[in-house]
Amino acid sequence: MVVARHYEVIIVGGGPAGLSAGLYATRAGLSTLLLEKGILGGQITNAELVENYPGFSEGISGFELGRLMAAQAVKFGLEILNAEVLGVQVSGPDKMVNTSAGDYIAQALILASGSDYVKLDVPGSELVGKGVSYCATCDGPLFENKAVAVVGGGDAAITEALFLSKFAARVSVVHRRGQLRAVTALQKRAFANPKMEFIWHSVVEAIKGNDRVRGLKLRNVKTGEVSSLEVDGIFIAVGLRPNTGYVKGFLDLTPGGFIPVNDSMETEIPGVFAAGDIRYNSARQVVTAAADGAVAALSAVRYLSEQR
Repeated sequence: MVVARHYEVIIVGGGPAGLSAGLYATRAGLSTLLLEKGILGGQITNAELVENYPGFSEGISGFELGRLMAAQAVKFGLEILNAEVLGVQVSGPDKMVNTSAGDYIAQALILASGSDYVKLDVPGSELVGKGVSYCATCDGPLFENKAVAVVGGGDAAITEALFLSKFAARVSVVHRRGQLRAVTALQKRAFANPKMEFIWHSVVEAIKGNDRVRGLKLRNVKTGEVSSLEVDGIFIAVGLRPNTGYVKGFLDLTPGGFIPVNDSMETEIPGVFAAGDIRYNSARQVVTAAADGAVAALSAVRYLSEQR
C-alpha cells in the first residue's frame, strides 16, 4: 500500500497565480508542492511578447516569463510535480489530492488551475502568438495601424474590439448571428466607432497564413457564401472554460463553472483557496493572477498559524 505524502500546502496549477503562491508559501517556510499537468507558466507562455508586466520595460516573451517565475519559486524550495489532478477530498483538516502520480495530502490547498479560452477548431488556429490571440489587453498594442478581426458578439468580444480600436486601423467583428449579444451600452459605443465594421451571420472557416496570420476564410451561415477577409490578426472571444472539473461536487461553482472567493481568496471550505483565472470575476491578467496567488498564499499562512 502506497502512503500519501504530506505537505503543508499543495497548489494545483503552474501558471502565474500558482507560481506566485508557491513563491510566497515557500518563503514563509511552508513545505509546498505544486502540481501542473502541462507547461509551467500557463497560458501566458503562448504570448510572443508580454509588455504589460511590471519590471520589463522592453517586454518579455511569455515562455521566458513563466520560466523565470518557476525558477524563482524553486530557488526558495518549491517542489514541482508534473501530474494531472483527478479529484479532491476533505477529511477533517486534511485535504487529499488525487493525481495521476498518486495521492497527496495538504493542510492547506490553493486552486490555481486557471481557465482555457474556447478555441476555434479551424485550420490555422495553431498560429497563437503569430496573429491569433485570445487577449486584446495583452496583444492589442502589437497591431497598431493594422487590420484585425474579433470573433464573437458578447460583452467580452465587443469590449475586446473597442480596446483594439485604439490601436488597429480597422476592427472587423465577425458574428454568427445578425445582432450582438453585448449589453446596450457596449453596442452603442461599438456602432458609433468609425474603425469598427460588422460581418453578420458569418463564421471563420480557416485562418490563412503559414508563418503569421494573413487573412480569414469566412462562410455566411445563411447563404453558404464563402468570402475572404485580409487581416493581420484575429482575436477570439467566444467564451472561457474554467478548469474546475476536478472540484465538481467538492466546491459550489458559479453557473459558468468558476469558484467564488472572498477578498482573501478563501472558498467556502476552510483551508481551501482559489486564485487567478479559476476564480469568479478575475481580471484575467498575468499581473492580477500573480497578485491573487500572493494573497492566497498569505491567507494560507494565516490559516495554518491559526490551526496550530
